[in-house]
Amino acid sequence: MSNFTKYLSKNWLDDPKSNILSGLVVAFAMIPEAIAFSGIAGVDPKVGLYGAFCLSITIAILGGRRGMITSATGSTALLMTGVVSIGEAQAPGTNLGLSYLIAAGLLTGVFQILWGYLRLAYQMRFVPTGVLSGFVNALALLIFQAQFLQLGIGINEGKLLENELTKYPTISQVPTVWILVIFGLIIIYGFPKITKVIPSQLVAIVLLTFTSLFFQLDIPTVSDLGTLPNGFPSFSLPFGELENGKVPFNLSTLGVILPTSLAISLVGLMETFLTQDILDDATDTSSNKNKEARGQGIANLISSLFGGMAGCALVGQSVMNNENGGKSRLSTLTSGLSLLLMIILLKPWIGAIPMAALVAIMITIAISTADLNGLKNIRKIPKSDTAVMLMTFAVTMLTKPHNLALGVIAGVGLAAILFSRKVAKVITVSKVKDKDKNQITYKVEGQLFFVSKIYFLQGFDIHEHPKNILIDMSLAHIWDQSGVVALDQIIRKFKNSGSKVDIIGLNKESLNLFERLGGLETSH
Repeated sequence: MSNFTKYLSKNWLDDPKSNILSGLVVAFAMIPEAIAFSGIAGVDPKVGLYGAFCLSITIAILGGRRGMITSATGSTALLMTGVVSIGEAQAPGTNLGLSYLIAAGLLTGVFQILWGYLRLAYQMRFVPTGVLSGFVNALALLIFQAQFLQLGIGINEGKLLENELTKYPTISQVPTVWILVIFGLIIIYGFPKITKVIPSQLVAIVLLTFTSLFFQLDIPTVSDLGTLPNGFPSFSLPFGELENGKVPFNLSTLGVILPTSLAISLVGLMETFLTQDILDDATDTSSNKNKEARGQGIANLISSLFGGMAGCALVGQSVMNNENGGKSRLSTLTSGLSLLLMIILLKPWIGAIPMAALVAIMITIAISTADLNGLKNIRKIPKSDTAVMLMTFAVTMLTKPHNLALGVIAGVGLAAILFSRKVAKVITVSKVKDKDKNQITYKVEGQLFFVSKIYFLQGFDIHEHPKNILIDMSLAHIWDQSGVVALDQIIRKFKNSGSKVDIIGLNKESLNLFERLGGLETSH
């Protein structure tokens, strides 16, 4: 059997029936989320739907993990609100915000391809669980907060443009919206107890849409958000004249989109790698994260070039696909193709979906996104891990606009500091006197670096000056210049007091570092 035949068998032709059916089911579940995430970003529903289509098709071919679903996501949509609002403020009603979003998506793709070649996936091993917990908890709260306007909370009609008034419920519509949202939540959580063959989110959409049409309820619907797709996406670039709703190709535009693109590229890959780990564990297989990073980058480039928003892997849909038998690339390809075909064929019905149904879905996504198990067991978790989780969460929530990437950086930084303090306290210095030889032997155990330096120095009695002093470093390791300076300081103080000092047991790396940075001659 040729290598190409093996590739087809393993990646595309393994159990095609199960993979096609699973892809169809996943496509139904992707529609409401893609529309809802478009609303979070502040763009037309077609932007999220085109993004979901392009991302799924591309990643099915170029991704590093079979059977993983990629689409528009809440984590990336939340990071887009800033550039969209900047564009809308500069030129209201010209789609300049969308052009900024597309340009940011293009730069995101470039970054992710670069991260793939720089093997960023290997560095993700250093992100502790506390950071991931804080990340998903902040993401969950941000997704939930994004539903407030559709629930009638925090609406200031005086600040809304005329074309935005129909997007959100009026005071008289709020009670009806809340009733439908509660009804939707009951369906989503209750229907799986009857059967799991049909996604409960899809059932909620159908029933709430039927209820809205049957009773002719006057509430916001998907069609109020903006334009739905009329056909397949077409190639276009976001660059051009401002008066035409395009952004100039210059450093000024780069300054606007760079922070957002960098954040999306990192946050998107973090969520993708997390999803990849979940599927690897569930299927007892391994996959190439760096290839996935490059595939995600190319997918985001293609999505942006065809008018879609950037995205990343979806945890919920990927797990759903795997549980339904979608383990090959065919399931991902089917989900993307089916999604756009269903939207085009069922466009009138899609437009009639009440926003209350999407709010109910997004609330359940927020709940499933949060690390509820970690929050329940917070008393059992080490305080250092809790501090890291809270730091990640707090920085994300307190930055304006909310910055998930900055929250992750802050969490990793705090985790590194706390870990350093723990390691520093492990170093010990024991003392043994030999009166016959007029000698003191100091035995050092542990890691000597900038944080443990103080504990190392405290272990020596510099006021006691025997004829010979032996410092045994066979169970220690010097990591940096601070460690070299600390050891050199002890040697110098003892020698200045008339003692002969010998260092023994330095391993090769520590010895090289010590001698290279100007330490005194050692015996070894």
